[in-house]
Amino acid sequence: MTALAEPVRASQGEPTEAPAPTERHPRRVTVVPGGPVLVEGPVELCTPEGEVVTSDRFVVAVCACRRSKRFPFCDTSHRRRVRAQPSESG
Repeated sequence: MTALAEPVRASQGEPTEAPAPTERHPRRVTVVPGGPVLVEGPVELCTPEGEVVTSDRFVVAVCACRRSKRFPFCDTSHRRRVRAQPSESG
C-alpha cells in the first residue's frame, strides 16, 4: 500500500475557478458499501465548512462516514477494529 499524499488546501471561501475543459470526459465515481466514495482524480472538494481541498491523485477516496482524521479524505476509520479474543487454555 502506498502512503497517502497530503492534500493541497486552498483558502476558505469561494471554490477556485476550474479551467474550461476542451473535451467533456465523465468522471467515474464508485460508492463502496460501508466505505469511501472513490472518485477518479484529479479532484477539487468543497467541504461543508467552505474549505476547498484538492488532490491530483488518479483515484481519490472521499470519506463518507466523517470519522476520518483526514476528512474529507478517507483514512479507513470506517473499518471496524475487532480485538482477538484470548484463547482459553486449560
